[in-house]
Amino acid sequence: MADESHERARKELDKDREALEKGRAEYAERMKGKPTPTQEENDLHALGATFMEHEDDGGGPDPNVPTRHVEAKPGGGYATRHVTARPTGAKPT
Repeated sequence: MADESHERARKELDKDREALEKGRAEYAERMKGKPTPTQEENDLHALGATFMEHEDDGGGPDPNVPTRHVEAKPGGGYATRHVTARPTGAKPT
């Protein structure tokens, strides 16, 4: 009886270890790259340096941000409301 419970406990422990290793591997895959801004950039900024662009963090583009390409239609096609000024003293309609 004790041997059976010991074996069941060992199997559960092995399952838990496998799940833990799988979770760690997935986390390591997600966390590739380095932080932006880097610590060096933070230190330089503290000393007065300014940055227009940060170093590439190696993460690639954000998959949650949609990318769009918009071009104007030939011939304009942009419509606005036509509004004219009222004569002085005229009441709104």
